[in-house]
Order: sequence, then structure tokens, then C-alpha cells
Amino acid sequence: MNLGKSILTLLFVSLLFVSCKEKNTDSVANTTSETTTAKVKKQIAAANLQNASFTIEGMTCAIGCAKTIQEELSGLEGVQTATVDFDKKLAMVSFDKTIQTPESLTKVVQATGDGKTYTVSNMK
Repeated sequence: MNLGKSILTLLFVSLLFVSCKEKNTDSVANTTSETTTAKVKKQIAAANLQNASFTIEGMTCAIGCAKTIQEELSGLEGVQTATVDFDKKLAMVSFDKTIQTPESLTKVVQATGDGKTYTVSNMK
């Protein structure tokens, strides 16, 4: 009797596990396609394109710090490209000067940490 109940319970739990897993895969696929669609960027007019390079102090790793800062800068409206080089402690950003300013880029970098972790200098 106990063996029958155990087998029935195991079968029921396995069925729930498999059916839930399939639903999660579909929702993840839908979320990914929605996110990709939202990241379409507007073309920046050549007259409005400005480049900035600056040093970022306080980064401790390439995967965490540098990548996170690069993603934050790239996600800003009006930013065409953003690259952060951990080894050189250098960030290079191409942006629309009618939407962003070097000061706003500095604020975003500093806000990525706790406001004290990353320091921006040598803005060019």
C-alpha cells in the first residue's frame, strides 16, 4: 500500500515538474524576443555625433565592473557605442550631443556603483 502511494506521488511530482518546465521555456523565449525588439536604436545624425573618452578609477574586474558600466552606458538614449577597457581603465563613448552630455555620462558611471566606487577623470 505504501509503495503504491509512493510510486503514484513520484509520478505526479514528475508530471508537474515536466509540465512546468515547458511553460517556463516558452515565457523565457517570449521575454527575450520582447527585449531584443525594444533595444532598436535610432540613427544619430553625423552633425550631432560626439565622442568622449575618459578614465574610470575603482574598477576591480573586467567581467563585473567594466562590463556593467559598458552596459549602463550603451543602454542610454542617444548613445551609439560604448566600450570600457578594464586593463587601460578607459571608456570610449559615441553619443548624440543633443541628448547626452559628458557630465551626464559621468553621473551614470558614478551611479553604477554606490556613488563612491567609480571615479571619472580625464574627460576628453
